[in-house]
Amino acid sequence: MNLLNHVRSLFAPVLAEVAPDRAKVPDYLGMVKPSVNADHGDYQANMAMAMGKAMGQKPPDVAKTIIAKLPTNDSLETPTVAGPGFINLKLKDTWLAAQVRGIATDPTLGVERVAKPKTFVIDLSGPNVAKPLHVGHLRSTIIGDSLVRILRFLGHTVIGDNHLGDWGLQFGILIHGYKNFRHDAAFKADPVRELARLYVTIRKQFKKDDEEEGPTDDPLKKICQEETAKLHAGDPENVALWKQFMPACLEMLRPIYERLDVKIDQALGESFYNPMLMGVVDDMLKKGIAFESKGAVVIPNAKGIVPQTDEEQQKEEPPAIIRKRDGAFTYTTTDLATIKYRMETWKPDAMLYVVSSPQALHFKTIFAQAKRWGYDGVAFEHIQFGSMLGPDRKKISTSGGGGAELETLLNDAVSVGRKRYEESVAERRTHGHDVSELNESEVAAIAETIGVGAVKYADLCQSRTTDYVFDLEKMTATNGNTSTYMQYAYARCRAIFRHGALDEARFRSSPPAVIITHAAERTLALQLLRFPEAVEAAAADYLPHLITAYLWDLAKCFSGFFENCPVLKAETPELKESRLLLVDLVSRVIKQALDLLGIRTVERM
Repeated sequence: MNLLNHVRSLFAPVLAEVAPDRAKVPDYLGMVKPSVNADHGDYQANMAMAMGKAMGQKPPDVAKTIIAKLPTNDSLETPTVAGPGFINLKLKDTWLAAQVRGIATDPTLGVERVAKPKTFVIDLSGPNVAKPLHVGHLRSTIIGDSLVRILRFLGHTVIGDNHLGDWGLQFGILIHGYKNFRHDAAFKADPVRELARLYVTIRKQFKKDDEEEGPTDDPLKKICQEETAKLHAGDPENVALWKQFMPACLEMLRPIYERLDVKIDQALGESFYNPMLMGVVDDMLKKGIAFESKGAVVIPNAKGIVPQTDEEQQKEEPPAIIRKRDGAFTYTTTDLATIKYRMETWKPDAMLYVVSSPQALHFKTIFAQAKRWGYDGVAFEHIQFGSMLGPDRKKISTSGGGGAELETLLNDAVSVGRKRYEESVAERRTHGHDVSELNESEVAAIAETIGVGAVKYADLCQSRTTDYVFDLEKMTATNGNTSTYMQYAYARCRAIFRHGALDEARFRSSPPAVIITHAAERTLALQLLRFPEAVEAAAADYLPHLITAYLWDLAKCFSGFFENCPVLKAETPELKESRLLLVDLVSRVIKQALDLLGIRTVERM
């Protein structure tokens, strides 16, 4: 059950009766929100001010009218009116206790499946496969994977589609490098690393830090473009090399996705769509969507305008080229072909493109013209995100192969994760705690979970549209809003059951009654029940950080409970059982919430 929706449902019939404008009832219901100050209650209804103004009545009087007409229910204490017309709402302790007990037997912990499931295609990751994954691929990969998990958890059909760059200039770079700079022994021994070396070797010699396909005065880049053109034209030697390179290029990706626990449903490269591009251009020309301009074929900008003069170009967003003057196609053409294929294959209700903010104009144009092309029944969304910054607060550069490889970044994070684990063990032993001796493989697994989880959580706990500073020490801190802190809270819950030699299964099949005797118990119970609110809000606006914000509040509530409410040494057997149930639910909610973010937990920490 979504508590917020439940409270709003109590107000819905009242507002339908007394609202001066029935059309505004949804807006008024949206004014029922969680209280900012818990001293005022659990929720607050603020519509009386707006309604009073429209009705020519005093807001406190309107608020009293609303309260008087609320249906009889067993969930709310008697509401109160405060200030200029705020309606303060507090849930009954007995009702809260019953609801918490109810979610104990629910595998989804109160999160309900959507009534009308949709089909989503989520375009995520999208690396150029000719080079190792670098830090620039991190955000698209983990934000996209989290959205796949969240939407799927709610019951939607979701296809995570990794649109691979396997047909562009990067392969001209590899082909030129292979023909002129390869080490045969190295390639035979480890083609993955040798191709990575060749890419970096050539790329670093470019005059500028770009991989654009357009005209260039860089002789080396021009040579690589020519090799790319030969590949696209079907040159036997270059096509054979491309086929030889692809298995090794794809192998570069596999271990990183495995470490990140990212499972790709579909991975089709640009090469897959290449045979479709001529048809895309011809069809758009036939339908009057595309036009010839200065020897090229273009589609209008998002406003439907094709600027003709230089002066118009300066005033308007530029059109997008779908076929160049030399007959070559562009990324725009490929993206249009991809939309056509996805619609014909999966018939989605929505396509989400998890791509950085600088690509906004590109997608704005594509979405507008795809709708004109006939795909107006699907919702297109550009899920934009900001940049990862270094300690100097400058964007971490990934151009020229100079950016940190993702493998190196994860290795560094795991090293810090191991340090955190060792520090935790030493501190607990100093305080006389009994700490289990683990073998090397167990410690390595814990360090991997802590390190990788820290990197992912640090990214996902930011609003995706903002930039953030990459700082491993802060990411792995054992206090504050970090994955490490959440994993520690989970491990602490599991330790209580180990120390008590208790089987948690019975708390999930035949849960005991929940007894609320302390404010910290009530606060924790309420926060546990707010899990569905967080998941549904994250899905509604495609914002995974709303789940991390929920986790941070849950961890703080659990900390207060842990300090004030003895569990194994509770005053009565009934209270001990109740508190054990709360502890088990905390561990389950943390584990499930972290799983929605693609982060694993550890039993010991």
